[in-house]
Amino acid sequence: MNGYIHLLTNKKADRKASLKHTLLLLFLCFCVCTSKAQDTSDSAFVRNHYIKKEQYITMRDGVKLFTSIYLPKDQSKKYPILLNRTPYTVAPYGKDSYKKTLGPSMLLARDGYIFVYQDVRGKWMSEGTFKDVTPHIPVKKTKKEVDESSDTYDTIDWLVKNLPNNNGKVGMYGISYPGFYSTAALPGAHKALKAVSPQAPVTDWFIGDDFHHNGALFLADAFGFTYLFNQPRPKPITPDQGPAAFSFPTRDSYKFFLELGPVKNVKERYFGDSISFWNDMVKHPNYDSYWKARNITKHLFNIKPATLVVGGFFDAEDTWGALATYQAIEKQNKHHSNTLVMGPWFHGGWARSTGEKFGDIAFGQPTSTWYLQNVELPFFRHHLKGGPDPQLAEAIVFETGSNQWKKYSVWPPAEYKATNYYLRANGKLSLSAPTQASSFDEYQSDPSKPVPFDDGTRLNRRREYMIADQRFASRRPDVMVYQSDVLTRDVTLSGPVIADLIVSTTGTDADYVVKLIDVYPDDYPNPKPNTENVEMSGYQMLVRAEVMRGRYRNSLEKPEAIAANQPTRVKYTLPDVAHTFKAGHKIMIQIQNSWFPLVDRNPQKYVDIYNANESDFQKAMHRIYHQAGKESKIVLPVMPAGKP
Repeated sequence: MNGYIHLLTNKKADRKASLKHTLLLLFLCFCVCTSKAQDTSDSAFVRNHYIKKEQYITMRDGVKLFTSIYLPKDQSKKYPILLNRTPYTVAPYGKDSYKKTLGPSMLLARDGYIFVYQDVRGKWMSEGTFKDVTPHIPVKKTKKEVDESSDTYDTIDWLVKNLPNNNGKVGMYGISYPGFYSTAALPGAHKALKAVSPQAPVTDWFIGDDFHHNGALFLADAFGFTYLFNQPRPKPITPDQGPAAFSFPTRDSYKFFLELGPVKNVKERYFGDSISFWNDMVKHPNYDSYWKARNITKHLFNIKPATLVVGGFFDAEDTWGALATYQAIEKQNKHHSNTLVMGPWFHGGWARSTGEKFGDIAFGQPTSTWYLQNVELPFFRHHLKGGPDPQLAEAIVFETGSNQWKKYSVWPPAEYKATNYYLRANGKLSLSAPTQASSFDEYQSDPSKPVPFDDGTRLNRRREYMIADQRFASRRPDVMVYQSDVLTRDVTLSGPVIADLIVSTTGTDADYVVKLIDVYPDDYPNPKPNTENVEMSGYQMLVRAEVMRGRYRNSLEKPEAIAANQPTRVKYTLPDVAHTFKAGHKIMIQIQNSWFPLVDRNPQKYVDIYNANESDFQKAMHRIYHQAGKESKIVLPVMPAGKP
């Protein structure tokens, strides 16, 4: 009888599971169909309501830049102009080939603007020579001295003088590299430029964006991007004539880059002399004049246009850039309309997803939709059309964990308290400083077996690593793990995280990767339906991680070796966070010396890493000290309501 009842129960469970599966499939089909219908609707709207024109606009030095212009068919009123300058093509080309969507979102397209897209100098169909992150020239003595600020100025000047039915007001926006062009438009801006939104802007490619973090080369990204993006272009071309992406011989990026060997093999085996930017990186391994000239933030003075700086806390490319751009504008301009928005987004996620979840983590609401409707649209409508003042807060920040939007009068919030969390023996993380006379963790780091930055085998660096489960790393002997007791109340962090370590190594150089992690309870329920089959109990959610190349611990400009076997301080700041560790969770810190192939391998020997040989790579013993007088700690930005 019991067996028969068990069989009936199983059959009922199977039918229930089958029904759930069917409903899920129907839901997914509905989503796909809805998405396709939306794409069709948007595309039809663009064609029905806009006329496309193509125009070469002449810059002050005579170079002509290819520009696509979308004019509203309704000419009964005047419209502001929204400009997007890009190195990624204004495609599709041809006056009868239309973009499927216009502007930063279709909300603005439906609101009515003139949309302008421009290939920047030296890219695609524009004339001239391209420069990566073009250095700004503050004082231009001749018409031959040009930069992105002057190209933007000349473009806007032509647009307001020549486009019919424009109201004399211009806005500008862009994500990633186009975000840089938006920032570069700010110094000496044209008087018609009234509102600018740099979004995930490329800002400094040595300190914290894309290809270097604190001097450490982000190998996988730099390799793939520069191979495709920096191929020489002898004449203007369209995308169908452009270069192809690198063809990897294996689907395993960890295997590929490990077998590649030292970084110098990139040029010797694959790039040759054709990729000029890669060669420039090799020539400038330190933060010298080459890199400093490409940091636009030092020129952000006397800014006139209102600014809306947007970024994602889980942006694998330019989290640092958004925060640094906002801070520079804030510090270098008084009484300026400057708003920061930071959401739980991947790179451009606010424009490319609903923002309801990322990776395995759900946020309980469509964060992107909320931003587009309540921040971006009102911002441009107010400054370009004279719409109602949305009275945006200084900082609009989504706090993960608690999953709620927060508004602040300053960022980081003035009320946060820098709180020391000490690394202790036996993997403890404590608010109490260590008292032992001698205490440290010792372990070996082997460059031939580097710690992977993500779990699983894959070719491409997935964006989800920024928020992914870290249990795969915590099980390795070369990853040191420290965690708090179970929290008895919520702990909210809002602001910068500081790693302050006392370490030693038997080598003369080392990388230090610090990760801040939210550990879920062992009895945490799995979401339903859980289509990814992810086990959320005990989940180790990455909140923030950053690397410091040891040679730059005191100066990015003047590297110095680490004295072997001598306790050494390595202190650096990680990008800001906004996260609540809920009661019942734990705070975890992981420390490791490789993060591969996200970051190139450190030989653990003080040599020119760009020109190191295989023989330069060596194993090293590392110590992390947690004793009286040699306390290693993580300084967390604890909000008052979140005091433990």
